[in-house]
Amino acid sequence: MESNEHSEGSSDSEGDNDDIQLRDRDVDLREEVEVCNGRLRRRAVSANFRDDFDDEGTDEDANDDEDSGDDQLSGDSASSADDSGEASDPEDELENTSKWKESLLARTMSRRSDNLMQLVYGLPSTKLGSVAEENDDSEANSSDDEFFRPKGQKQQAKNESPSFGDIDGEDCSKFFKAELKDWSNEDLIKSIRDRFVTGNWSKATLRGQDTDDRGEDDEEMYGDFEDLETGEVHMAQTDENVEAKDDPEVEERRLKKLAQRAKFDAQYDGSELSDDEVDDVKKKSRREQSNEGGYFDKLKEEMELRKQMNISELNDLDEETRVDIEGFRTGTYVRLEVHGVPFELVEHFDPCHPILVGGIGLGEENTGFMQASLKRHRWHRKVLKTKDPIIVSIGWRRFQTTPVYAIEDRNGRHRMLKYTPEHMHCFAMFWGPLAPPKSGVLAVQNLSNNQVPFRITATGWVQEFNNTARIVKKIKLTGTPCKIFKKTALIKGMFTSDLEVARFEGAAIRTVSGIRGQVKKAAKIEPGDMLKRKGENTEGIARCTFEDRILMSDIVFLRAWVNVEVPTYSNPVTTALQPREQTWQGMRTTAELRKAHNIPTPHNKDSVYKPIERKPRKFNPVEIPAKLQQLLPFKSKPKDTAKQKKAPVENRVPVIMQPSEKKTHAAIQQLRLIKHEK
Repeated sequence: MESNEHSEGSSDSEGDNDDIQLRDRDVDLREEVEVCNGRLRRRAVSANFRDDFDDEGTDEDANDDEDSGDDQLSGDSASSADDSGEASDPEDELENTSKWKESLLARTMSRRSDNLMQLVYGLPSTKLGSVAEENDDSEANSSDDEFFRPKGQKQQAKNESPSFGDIDGEDCSKFFKAELKDWSNEDLIKSIRDRFVTGNWSKATLRGQDTDDRGEDDEEMYGDFEDLETGEVHMAQTDENVEAKDDPEVEERRLKKLAQRAKFDAQYDGSELSDDEVDDVKKKSRREQSNEGGYFDKLKEEMELRKQMNISELNDLDEETRVDIEGFRTGTYVRLEVHGVPFELVEHFDPCHPILVGGIGLGEENTGFMQASLKRHRWHRKVLKTKDPIIVSIGWRRFQTTPVYAIEDRNGRHRMLKYTPEHMHCFAMFWGPLAPPKSGVLAVQNLSNNQVPFRITATGWVQEFNNTARIVKKIKLTGTPCKIFKKTALIKGMFTSDLEVARFEGAAIRTVSGIRGQVKKAAKIEPGDMLKRKGENTEGIARCTFEDRILMSDIVFLRAWVNVEVPTYSNPVTTALQPREQTWQGMRTTAELRKAHNIPTPHNKDSVYKPIERKPRKFNPVEIPAKLQQLLPFKSKPKDTAKQKKAPVENRVPVIMQPSEKKTHAAIQQLRLIKHEK
């Protein structure tokens, strides 16, 4: 071995430490045996096999000594000094140790993935302590005793050990002088010369090829196994025997793949497809080709590639580090400890009633106003009324709230609705724990299971978190004139104070007769005014202007929009804090309260429809001055005739004579005619 050829003491101690580490790792690898048909099996070693291995072992040792610069830090200086006497004669110990374990060690170390965190920061103190204990036990116990040790005992001891180091343990992040190598040694410097840019990299390439070739030879050579229970020696199986003795499930899966491949080939050739199916396949292929360059397809590919890269990187980490980074994976059994739980949950706990545990995002811990698109379920009998309490189920939460329904007009105004519309969606603004957009919404009015009608009242989804959304409703203010000027009038009864008048300055108003106007400002009543004399209230009187002179009998009204406040009410449903057979009861509606207390529905007389009786209005004729009539053309001049003193002939009452009167009248006319002829 190359380590024994060095004359200097530093190089000898390093070689001895490497041999000790190899023997210590052999102890760990004694448990790595194969399982075949439920039995533990290890490789059988014959006399010829040992002789062949001795020749190769020397070469492997030489290669290992060349790469000694890349090995891990050696053990403590004290342990190396104690074992120097035993390591002085390595040939005797190699005869007592099975050679096939060294090749198994090399192959295992080459296949094992390196943990960057452990390479940079070293092993935790607990793991270093366990390694030191195993090194001490490996010298005392023989190799045969290790095989009779239960296989899961060592792994169980590792799992039971704490994940963090002992307080009194040594700091693994610090390096001691005894553990550091003597870099003043020229032989040690030469061993790592090829690791740098100035070195010869071809040697490293050849060395890597040699290790790969040896790995393949080892796989071909060590194929015999010995059954530890029966002592039978099983020879290595050829490729033909392995194929013949495959698992039936694997064979069945292989046949299914072959059948699926044959079916695909047949469909690709078009031999088993009808004309309609061929057309469908062509259309589908065209559609896929058109969507090949789509943005979403590329995005999906990038997401899948990133996911696979993350999985491949996480697979190289140990279990503890992966849990710290990724968290607990799906299917992992966890034990939860919940703090601040009310005692009713434990008192009324029912093992037959499962409890769902879920997680919420950071933005879902706050409460605020949510805008949802809601539609009354078609099987629910009654319509929903604004500000009536309903129980809403959104995500992981169930709570009772009082929504305000609205609909969006063409100009973007959200107009309040007193009831939900029929067969269409509407907006619902309510207060509660925030949920992400596009979350489903399910609304019920009662949680009782003994309801005759359909229980689900409405369905929908969350649109956005909108704290600034304004819901308005229509309002009509009416007033009557108390004093009229030419085109200005003082209106009373419309406002209650001068502050309200100032708020509505510039608002459009209108009379019943259709005359438009505008609110100007609050009227200032002088001390000698008639209103002051009568003792009437002068607050809230507004000065308004109109297009024309109005009458005292006109009614002036103002149409406006006023904001509607959404109630900030949210009551979580606590069904888990009461017995299962008891129904949870929250806020009740106004109708339920009236029914429970036998209160009749209030009746407003003004809301009753009555027949409208209006007296006919008489308007004075329009008088046009004579000078203006002269300037007007004849077509526009008024065609008024002068009044006649006598009634016209058409307006006289006709007199109808009797037959006797007609004869008398005819005789008189004849006598008058005879008289005139004389």
